[in-house]
Amino acid sequence: MKNQLPQGFRYLPGYFSRQQQEELVELVRAGIKTAPFYQPRMPKTGQPTSVIMSNFGELGWVSEKSGYRYDPLHPKTAEHWPKIPQELLDLWGDVTSWPQNPQSCLINWYREGSRLGLHIDASEQAKDAPIVSVSLGDQALYRIGGLHRNDPTRSFKLSSGDVLVLADTARHCYHGVDRIYDGTSTLIPKGGRINLTLRVVR
Repeated sequence: MKNQLPQGFRYLPGYFSRQQQEELVELVRAGIKTAPFYQPRMPKTGQPTSVIMSNFGELGWVSEKSGYRYDPLHPKTAEHWPKIPQELLDLWGDVTSWPQNPQSCLINWYREGSRLGLHIDASEQAKDAPIVSVSLGDQALYRIGGLHRNDPTRSFKLSSGDVLVLADTARHCYHGVDRIYDGTSTLIPKGGRINLTLRVVR
């Protein structure tokens, strides 16, 4: 099948209950007190992204005109990122068999009109380690393809509390977010979708 899902792709709808989702949002709100949201810029063009972000963990993913990198310090405050909450480490242990805990958790806030084009996550040295992501808030149209940009894709409408795992072949496949369905959740006070992405960097 041309649109068969890649090996290692797992979609876990409704993994987190509403109460657990609310607790995760509170953890995000606590984290951004010391590591506030900021708007990254795209390499080469220097244009701001439609997604604003922060991080948990010993290393945070940073995108600037000079390129992508992982850094122990917030690019605006020069302070260390807050620790990854235990609830997310427990998730990692439950849905992966990777022997090492993640060193980074991206916090991406998608607001109305935000999107993320097809891409491969390739900034990590641990390129075979799985990636685990949590959806909170408004629904999103997520798309995953193959190892090449022009491979056929499959789309999923992700809801709040859903979890995705990209391991094995899926870890190296193109994926993106085509649309946010504004107003489909009451979880986040200011609306939008928060995506938490756990990664092993090295």
